[in-house]
Amino acid sequence: MDIEDLSKSQLLLLTILVNFVVSIATGVMTVSLLDQAPTTVTQTVNRIVDHTIETVTTQVPVGNNQGSAPSSEELLTKAIAGNSARSVEIFRTGSTVASARGVYLPLSKVVATVSNDLPGRVTIKFSDGTTLEADRTKEDSSLKLYAFAADAKLPSAPAAKLLPISEVKQGQTAIGLDTANAAVTGIVAKIDTTGIYANLPNIMNGSAIVNLSGELIGISGGGDLFLPADRIDALLTAP
Repeated sequence: MDIEDLSKSQLLLLTILVNFVVSIATGVMTVSLLDQAPTTVTQTVNRIVDHTIETVTTQVPVGNNQGSAPSSEELLTKAIAGNSARSVEIFRTGSTVASARGVYLPLSKVVATVSNDLPGRVTIKFSDGTTLEADRTKEDSSLKLYAFAADAKLPSAPAAKLLPISEVKQGQTAIGLDTANAAVTGIVAKIDTTGIYANLPNIMNGSAIVNLSGELIGISGGGDLFLPADRIDALLTAP
């Protein structure tokens, strides 16, 4: 058969076969020459080979040292734990029934809540059972901030990042606690000038909702309306 009659695939196979035979012949010849070479030459070749292997093995990572990214379940449980640790109940002085919920902001040492009829002085019950008196220091319509005495010993809780409403996306996961302190999830259904709307059931006024990253999205203003975290941030920085 004339080589010109071969197809492209046959030519490719023939080229591979020739290269394979040549490589075997080269290897046999190299081994034969090394057997006849002086000791100093073989030692030099061995050192070069060893150095090459050492260099390659140190540059190629053995495994993924960065660790795998957290799963959705891990993110969810962490977000719920942080939100639960910051959740507080607010009582009128002398009452045993909570009037509202609130979110404890440990860095600012205040509690933010939403209510139209809370008095200026209330009792705050933290998630660990600790109770402390707090006084209203700032308010913006129904949104209120309560602060503690300067020497009050406050419980620890993870800090909350207040997410601007511009970064809240329709359809993203929203996580909160219902009236029985059970974790509930839903989605951000709508965002408009009045606030954030999320379909979480049985959320008490003043309860916070967070996203999967644990960032505070908003605080319940009643029903499915949540005041955005921007409102809290603006009140915190107001004179």
